[in-house]
Amino acid sequence: MSYEKILLFALAAIAVIIVVHWVTEKTGLPAAVLLTVVGVIYSYIPQLQNLRLEPEIVLMFLLPPLLYNAALDSSLLDIRRNIRTVISLSVVLVLVTALLVGFGFSFWVAGATLASGIALGAVVAPPDPVAALAVGRKAGLPGKLITLIQGEGLLNDATALTVLTVAIAAHQDGNFSVGGSILKFFTSATGGVVIGIATAYIVRFLKPFRADPLNANALSIITPLAAFALAEHYHLSGVLAVVVAGLIVGHDTPRYTTGASRLQTAAVWRLIDFILEGAVFLLIGMQVSDTLKGLGDYTWAEIAIPVGITLGVVLLVRPLWLILTQLLPRQLHLRLGGQQDDDMDVPEGKTKEEPLSGREVTALSWAGTRGVITLAAVWIIPESVTNHDLMVLCALVVVLVTLVGQGLTFAPLVRWLGLRANQKDKARLRNEARSAAVQAALNRLDDIQEEQHDHVEDEAIETMRRQLQFRLDRYRRRLDLLEQVESTELPKSPQYEAALMVRQAVIDAEREELLRWRDAGRLADESLRVLNRELDHEELVLPKRPKD
Repeated sequence: MSYEKILLFALAAIAVIIVVHWVTEKTGLPAAVLLTVVGVIYSYIPQLQNLRLEPEIVLMFLLPPLLYNAALDSSLLDIRRNIRTVISLSVVLVLVTALLVGFGFSFWVAGATLASGIALGAVVAPPDPVAALAVGRKAGLPGKLITLIQGEGLLNDATALTVLTVAIAAHQDGNFSVGGSILKFFTSATGGVVIGIATAYIVRFLKPFRADPLNANALSIITPLAAFALAEHYHLSGVLAVVVAGLIVGHDTPRYTTGASRLQTAAVWRLIDFILEGAVFLLIGMQVSDTLKGLGDYTWAEIAIPVGITLGVVLLVRPLWLILTQLLPRQLHLRLGGQQDDDMDVPEGKTKEEPLSGREVTALSWAGTRGVITLAAVWIIPESVTNHDLMVLCALVVVLVTLVGQGLTFAPLVRWLGLRANQKDKARLRNEARSAAVQAALNRLDDIQEEQHDHVEDEAIETMRRQLQFRLDRYRRRLDLLEQVESTELPKSPQYEAALMVRQAVIDAEREELLRWRDAGRLADESLRVLNRELDHEELVLPKRPKD
């Protein structure tokens, strides 16, 4: 493909992503599903040149940024609080799925080995949480389930790719050693964690450079690529290195960066995530036609059996595993830290991890959509492996069935189950934190007035005090309103909504007046941009609707 065609293709892809995003906003349909369908349609248009998914490009340039941004937006503390469930889903369940697919594939498919079957199992084992999270957040999925889906999606890729590497090596050597494979797995995973921690601490050491927004953006973009490349250079888990680095950097960001850097970096990552995710799901759909063309030598039975085994394991093992783990004795649901329950004897230093309810298990069971990792990983399997085209088809069917089937039905399922985040509790916690922060600011004003009385004018301190007290009174009124309602939904306050409307109207009036000054030649564009930026920051804190 020439450079001109690549440019046209990239422009067309971005245009499609923008249109699909607009359709998603209007209809509520998952963008991942729509983009995949568009990619499938594109692959069957004979006049257009198809684009093959290159695993090296995906694994090096697409996957690290996507995983890193997801890690930045995750909570290290929440994942640590639910670490047992996260590890159960992202490590043990992936291993179980890979082994079951491997045994089934090697038993029923002629010419398949256990190593090649496990390689296929590793490919289809890790869920891609992008579609499930996008739908779940819109449907109001509780924060606990969001955390579990996020944590699983961050760590299961590393497990799957490590198992895949071990299985391919065993297939090529012709000798599958359980002990050697386990040792290689833990070596790769441990090394990836070490590289991720080291990368995060290097970023922390570069704190002086992160004060400038441009430097912060540049460092943020190269961090996942550097962590991945360094880990892969030493044959360690690059994916795990990226995830660990992202979790630690995201946890440290409020402490080690300036407000301007955080605002700009967050905006840059939203754009990167938007483009890369859209491109990945378009590429997934584009692989359909080429995959089906390579199956001419197989009968329908030879295709249906392995596809059915792979899809059946993927769809059935996840809910069975979740049910099994929740049936364990309650004494095993322990974790470090947290608060103890009075009705249960718990060893000192540990607390009970609340088991999932039946509704939560059902929702998590249906949040196993497969995506970019599966499609990228299946192309890592060498084409010399027997039944390569059949393995690609199995992976593609799993992705399409889970992405389209589960992606389209996940939101109705969440609503039917009645799983909703407690919006009132979240709003109350935010307002309590705001009140505490303002009270700390008022206390600091008292300290300043005592320590620097001769250097700071009393009028300046009193002006700031009145502003802070006004904010504190507003938060306390909001807390009183939240305490008066019994529903878990946010109460509607006509006064609050009216205040938001007035603030927005005032900002709009200021902006229009500045534009009139600019158009009349009284205000330079440079000055307009400075003043407009001030209004933009003020407008940024206004919610689109009364959420808090």
